[in-house]
Amino acid sequence: MQKLYEESVAYHRAHKGKLATASVVEVHNKHDLSLAYTPGVAEPCRVIAAHPEEVYNLTWKGRTVAVISDGSAVLGLGNIGARAAMPVMEGKALLMKEFAGIDSIPLVIDSQNTEEIIRFVEHVAPNFAGINLEDISAPRCFQIEEALQTIGIPVFHDDQHGTAIVVSAALHNAARVVNKPYNSLKVVVVGAGAAGLAISRMLLGLDCNSGSCRYIKGIDAVHDLIVVDRIGALYAGRENQNIFKQAIAGMSNKSMVTGSLADAIKGADAVIGVSGPNSITPEMVRSMADKSIVFAMANPTPEIMPDEAKKVGAYIVATGRSGFPNQINNVLAFPGVFKAIIDGRLKSITPQMKIAAAQAL
Repeated sequence: MQKLYEESVAYHRAHKGKLATASVVEVHNKHDLSLAYTPGVAEPCRVIAAHPEEVYNLTWKGRTVAVISDGSAVLGLGNIGARAAMPVMEGKALLMKEFAGIDSIPLVIDSQNTEEIIRFVEHVAPNFAGINLEDISAPRCFQIEEALQTIGIPVFHDDQHGTAIVVSAALHNAARVVNKPYNSLKVVVVGAGAAGLAISRMLLGLDCNSGSCRYIKGIDAVHDLIVVDRIGALYAGRENQNIFKQAIAGMSNKSMVTGSLADAIKGADAVIGVSGPNSITPEMVRSMADKSIVFAMANPTPEIMPDEAKKVGAYIVATGRSGFPNQINNVLAFPGVFKAIIDGRLKSITPQMKIAAAQAL
């Protein structure tokens, strides 16, 4: 792994990053210049002033999204700040272009104040068809995304919804492989941050907002789900739960397990780890139901190594790492989601759209 890290630094240094701007028109003569800039450019400005929706057709707004982060919760690295998060945001923008043909601009914010981030996104929104929030710590990420749902363009926190989409798709497929009905599954989610709570919402078929949840009619959901954080299982009435954890706790954990991960995982059909390295032990996997499903998605070191999980009886094992078989990665989802945003000129993304994306995968 160290060799790969060193190679990556050299790769980034050689190119000074991964992105550049490129013109989509040619300027060869004075006439071209007069069309692209003054005096001709005045007319597109007048058209947009009279018909604001024309900004989608006459500027890059109709095909461009922003990848915005404060660097407070970068996967595997933690709170490294705005500047250090830039390579990740550039990479996200690169993947938008490579896999969906979408132009994307990385923007890092040198502030971790919730209200300042909300104001920043509101002010830059006129430039873009959609906003991808990235690597913002919980619970601030929930508050920020909810506050931005009325700005006129979709705001999508990929750490939540991109992860939930790919995990939901993977779990549906895994259930078919082990020949268990999806709606019979008992699932344990390890980690109650952005990814863990969003996964839980989708697997339970919930639409949540401002710390309250409701069931979405007609949605296939797992039988039961227990979320486990650093303290233990979430359950209704537990202390030390923010409003977002409370909302999930009130609609999950039917058996009211109140103990640790070791208690919650007994008899579970599937465990989904979005926490930290080595948090799932072989003994825990051994205590699960027959043909158990283990998604150990922490990066760069998973909750349990795939060979260890297999050795003690896991039937299906997946991780978040490209170096192991069965990688579950958001890149399977977010380029397509933003392609749909642009093609449909959407104003928001509904839970049903996210479920449809998971079903498509």
